Amino acid sequence: MRLWGLTAAKEAALGPFQRLWRGFLTGRVMLSFALLFLLVAERLITQGVSSRVLWLTASYFFAAAIVRLAFGPRKPSRAPALHWVFTLGVDMLVCGLLMQWHSTADISLIPLLGLPVLMAAALGNFTVLVGAVLGVCATLAWVTLWPLGMHVNPQQVLQSVLAGMGFSVLGLLVYQMSQRLSGEEQEGKKSRAAAVMQSQVNALVISKLTDGVLVVDHDMMVHSANPAALDILGLDVQASLPFSLACEALWQPLLVMAKVTMRRASPQTADLTLLPSGASPIGVHVRSWLTSAAEHSRRTDTSKSHCVMFLQDLRTVQAQIRTEKLASMGRMSAAVAHEIRNPLTAIIQANTLLAEDLNDPGTQRLTRMIEHNADRLRRIAEDILDVARVQRQTDVAEHVETLPLDAWTAECIHDWSQQDPLRRLVLQHLTAKEVSVGFDRDHLRRILVNLLDNAMRYKGPHPDSLQVTTRLGANGQALLTVWSDGAPLEKSVEQHLFEPFFSSESRSSGLGLFLCRELCERHGASIGYQRIEHVTERGSVSGNAFTVLFRRPVKAHGSRQSGVDELVV
Repeated sequence: MRLWGLTAAKEAALGPFQRLWRGFLTGRVMLSFALLFLLVAERLITQGVSSRVLWLTASYFFAAAIVRLAFGPRKPSRAPALHWVFTLGVDMLVCGLLMQWHSTADISLIPLLGLPVLMAAALGNFTVLVGAVLGVCATLAWVTLWPLGMHVNPQQVLQSVLAGMGFSVLGLLVYQMSQRLSGEEQEGKKSRAAAVMQSQVNALVISKLTDGVLVVDHDMMVHSANPAALDILGLDVQASLPFSLACEALWQPLLVMAKVTMRRASPQTADLTLLPSGASPIGVHVRSWLTSAAEHSRRTDTSKSHCVMFLQDLRTVQAQIRTEKLASMGRMSAAVAHEIRNPLTAIIQANTLLAEDLNDPGTQRLTRMIEHNADRLRRIAEDILDVARVQRQTDVAEHVETLPLDAWTAECIHDWSQQDPLRRLVLQHLTAKEVSVGFDRDHLRRILVNLLDNAMRYKGPHPDSLQVTTRLGANGQALLTVWSDGAPLEKSVEQHLFEPFFSSESRSSGLGLFLCRELCERHGASIGYQRIEHVTERGSVSGNAFTVLFRRPVKAHGSRQSGVDELVV
């Protein structure tokens, strides 16, 4: 309805009970207006309507309009309340007065008492209904018996009794229907709330899926797509929906598959290749279904069905397979390294004892060769076991210490240089004064030693070819950089620097940088590679730099604190 300034939007926002309440209040206004119009017309035609009847009807009309405006916006209570007095009570009083003041043989006003009974049965509880029925019966008794006194008209009494019984039965029937509809309304609300919650859960699950999901209609318009699907299609996450699959040449394989699914009315599976311009081809594994029974019967009309397509980026699948293979290889390598460590130790000891008894230079050269290669095998086995131990660790909080970065770096570099003072020359630029980092002491030493060993292997012959720098970044995070003036890395090597078992030379296990990355991640730090320039005595020289970015440093120095306190971001 749009009466009394109620818009369609506001009407839709109301509940069924409140809309019924407004309907009854509006019906009272319309009934009072119709009654006033008929009585005015009767007075003009027959002069048989008294002035007090007209005044009473006019007052009833204005009272009904005022109640409509005052109580219409509110949600009424079903229990006995004041608004029932201004509606049911006024209706019964006005009907009783009209029946007394304007009683004619041709017109019976008794049916007017049906409005308060219906209103109480539909909108009130059982107490309100009983009160309304008793009020109607009292009104009928008052109208029938009060004017006659002892001269009772049996016909009128019988008519009033039948009318009262009819109103009672009518009220009970309407009340039962109202209760049933109210129960169904509550069940409908529960079902609607459950459906809304389920749709929200479905939307959340779909949005977090790594597989792309597209919902396509018969006109090839995409009505729903999760972020993974938009990424595969090359669209922004905020792309507006719906859009047509036919508008981009890149999506033509998906368009063809959706049409095939619609035409055959059966699920389809295929591996498709999307060819974006200026980029590498994208392999996509696609599965499609119809949302209706069309997939079970080819005679079903598919124009009302939607095609749901699941897109799986084959690059992600291949990366997952590669990760699982590496994990399996790592477990196998750790087992092999553990098994060969004992016989390798025996070989090294036997070779040492043999070298003590041999004096021939040629034989001594062979024993040194055995020692060198056995030591290399030992380091490889230790690296593999270190990776396995790091991967098994789940909690590093108890091993974290607050280390003064500059002092600890200088101490570590000194210990490393003392192993070969003539060759292991390091130029230090330690500028992170009063800065401490939360890290396990042995793990951070392992990282720095690995980076120094790598830089030593590829640096030039100059005293400043290897440099270590510490500094504090603009965001308050400490950085440790190991730089050497070695040749630039090839692109193919740079892409796989931190992968396990990858190395650019045959004498390396390929686990050093991978171990550094694993240790950094376990302490909330990160490690990266850049080709940058450093100032040397020869001028500005370009070189390879490996930088460890720590979490925000801890200012206060201490021996051991909790990892939670130290590793504050």
